[in-house]
Amino acid sequence: SLIPISHRGTCRLPRWHPRLHPYLERAGLHNLRHFMRLDIDNDLLTAMAERWRPELHTFHFPEGEMTITLKDVAILTGLPITGDAIIDSSRKPEDGWGPLIQERLGFNMPTTTPVEGVGHPPLNAGQVSIPWLVDHIQLEVNIGLDTPEDQVERYARVYLIALVGGFLFPDKSNKWIQGMWFPMLLGDWDEIGRKSWGSAVLAGIYRELCTCSRLGAKQAGGAMFILQLWAWEHLPFLAPQDPREFWLPDDELRFVANPPYGFKRETRQCMA
Repeated sequence: SLIPISHRGTCRLPRWHPRLHPYLERAGLHNLRHFMRLDIDNDLLTAMAERWRPELHTFHFPEGEMTITLKDVAILTGLPITGDAIIDSSRKPEDGWGPLIQERLGFNMPTTTPVEGVGHPPLNAGQVSIPWLVDHIQLEVNIGLDTPEDQVERYARVYLIALVGGFLFPDKSNKWIQGMWFPMLLGDWDEIGRKSWGSAVLAGIYRELCTCSRLGAKQAGGAMFILQLWAWEHLPFLAPQDPREFWLPDDELRFVANPPYGFKRETRQCMA
């Protein structure tokens, strides 16, 4: 049997504010903020990984085979599944990612650790520290109704970076985002929204399942919260009796009778 798998795919995001919504909606990722406080069931992930067959990309159950599909991802999360493929078409600039971050976000990132500090520098070997970005932007920008729009947009950029690098495509350190994401995430908002995020996320789930289904695997990365929602929907005996306990107290679904586990508005009634 497998060693129980722990999931480390949720980093701390900047504080949410309603003024961020238009930017995240243009990027096609606004529905994801509902999942920030979803508790991950590591025992469930371990059981699912144990039944995953990498050669077929399906779960093997006594009753037959099942798998998570693009339609599942779209219904459960609202992520776009059509559009441009997400590929790493960029090359690291000779002077690193610091100048691009300076230009688009308005601040420098140190490449060395302070003498009295510990750990790694926030900009290191083509990677950027998500916790450093989050802390820095929250100290610098306190969003209110009178905050200038350019500052709100900078804050939204950091929120987007943390969302993609720390929630949709996290590594197992739960701290770093690869520099390959920056040309896209610091680009045009509407262009970001034309990407097929659902396809990329599903591919990431498949890859993580193929990795953590091996004997000796101890951790899983990726957007495993989607797999948990999928298991709750398709294997209802695994689901909590009252799913409303898993969402934020002020979430709109808390006031819906028999709420679905996913959040896509267009499919609520057929899923309920």
